[in-house]
Order: sequence, then C-alpha cells, then structure tokens
Amino acid sequence: MGKKRQGYFWRDWDFERILDLRICDLNLKLGRCPINQVFQSVCKELRDKEIVFVPHVWLSDEFFCPDGIPGIAIPFYLAHPKLIQLEKKMMLEAEGSNRREATRILRHEMGHSIEHAYFLNRKKQRIVTFGKTTLKYPESYVPKPFSKSYVLNLENWYAQSHPDEDFAETFAVWLNPHSHWKSRYAKWPAIKKLNCINVLMKEIQGRRPLNRSKTKVDPVERIKKTLREYYEEKRERYGLDMPATFYDRDLRRVFSDSDEHRKMKFAHRFIRKHRRDIRKSVSFWTGQYQYAVDQVIEELETRCRELELKLMFDESKTLSDLMMMVAVHAMNHRYEGGYQIVL
Repeated sequence: MGKKRQGYFWRDWDFERILDLRICDLNLKLGRCPINQVFQSVCKELRDKEIVFVPHVWLSDEFFCPDGIPGIAIPFYLAHPKLIQLEKKMMLEAEGSNRREATRILRHEMGHSIEHAYFLNRKKQRIVTFGKTTLKYPESYVPKPFSKSYVLNLENWYAQSHPDEDFAETFAVWLNPHSHWKSRYAKWPAIKKLNCINVLMKEIQGRRPLNRSKTKVDPVERIKKTLREYYEEKRERYGLDMPATFYDRDLRRVFSDSDEHRKMKFAHRFIRKHRRDIRKSVSFWTGQYQYAVDQVIEELETRCRELELKLMFDESKTLSDLMMMVAVHAMNHRYEGGYQIVL
C-alpha cells in the first residue's frame, strides 16, 4: 500500500474525480469550518443558561444523535466548501450549509444529546409531558399543520413525529435566545412543554453530565463507500418509482391535447422553463427535499412530452396550477409513499 495522502489533496479536483474517492479517504476535520463555528455558538447559548454540558461532535453521513449517546454527528460535506458544492450539485441543496438552518438543526440535536447526558427521558415529568421515549418510531407521519400543541423549529412540523423529537424541538425553541417563547407560546398548549423544559434545565444547571460516553457512530474514517456510491444511494432514497400514467389525470386538468389548443405552447417546454422556480418554491412551502421535488417535475415534464400536451390557460394560471400539482404529488410521495424520518 502507498503512503496515505495528507490534507485536502482533492480540493482542486473536478467533481467526477472526487466522486471516486472513498469518504474515509477525504481526511476531513471539523477544524475552523463554518459548521464548527455554529456549533460553538450553540454551546455558548447553553453556557448562557448556566448549563456546563458540551456534547462531543464528529463527522458522519448526516445530522443525528445516536440513542443513548450524548454527542452529535454532523454531515461530512459541511467540512469543506468543495463538498458543499458537490452536495448541491448532486442533491440540489446542502442541508445545514447556511447558518440559520444549521443553528436550528444543532439546537435540535443538542436537545437529544442533553437528554441522553442527564437521562432526562427517565424523569416522570418528562414522560407525562412528552410521552414515552420507548414508543416505536413511525416510518412516516402525517402532521397537523395548525396544531398548537407543538412548537415550531425545524420544517415539516417535526415535533409531531415522536415524543423524543417533540422534546428536542421544544428544547431548541427554549434554547434560542431570540424565540421569546414565554410570550409567543403563551396561549398555546405547547407552553406546558416549554415550562417543563425550563424546570428540567434549572435542575441540571451547574451539574456535570451523568452519561459521559464519547462513542462515535459511523464516523467518516470508517465509511468505506465512495462518494459516488453514497450519492447513488441517497438519490435513490429520495427518488420516485411511479408508473408512466400515474400523473395523466392531473396533467389533463392543467394541459390539453385537443385540437382547440394546438397553437398553444408545448407543456413540457413550459415546465422546463419554470422548473427551477417551481422546485424551490414547492420545496420551501412543503419542506420536501429539493431533489425529491425535482423528480416529480421531471416525471411531469417527460409525461407531457410523451402525451404532446399543450397549455390551455394563460401562463400565470398554468404556473399556479402546476405548482399546486407538484406540491400535492411531492407530499403524497412523502406521506403515502413512506417518507422516512431522518433521525
């Protein structure tokens, strides 16, 4: 075997060449990268609350806090700008690559880790307020967007998926120094949960954690798959597997193949023209991954070309109707198709 290459030797390579590298060979470190700065900022928020706990962090393939471990895994691509660019190229977005989103995610994961560090999920008040941590995680969940029994931190009404996520989301809002939770949630049933967090945190102020495990689950140095394999798996997870005719009924409500509209623009060209705007807007409003939304749009564009559909309304109405259709199918894929909660 040759000598192991040091540093970011791949930083000037093109993406095709980088894709054939194993993740463990990227030699990634958190160092002074922006995501580590965000983590330090969230730790300061803890210190400001007189909580001495600091979770250990490591790079892995996604954000998560392993069950029973008071630590936080961070996606490897956030360790270098080149890898963030690659993530966006392959998945159309890079979760946690902007400070606002990263802060919200890390506050959430901090909630999981602090619960593990002090065994808070065993406390009666926690169980009565949030539910049992032993409740099985669902493979998918259908949220109630207007429920006031849950706080709002991450997208997708994530607090509604499981008692542990409810706790972590509530903790994230409590930790946020700008949330003004006492006034914002004053008339919501969720205020009881925030008050519970407030009591639990006062109990652990100045106390060292009971669980001091430094275990790392799936650290980058042990991930042997190549970046190409990683993205093939990830894209397949967020892709679609629908029959060609699945969208026909809805498409014919927006577009037409009758002679009456033969002089109108082709639907597939219209979709292609507005694809990026549709993808970003639908992703923003539904909380769905941009890649998954883009797969819906691609299927619609392909089917419109096969059916030789054309516009039958003005472009403004057509764009509005099309966005609604994409949103509905993206959400259907997510819930009925078994949207998997990323922990």
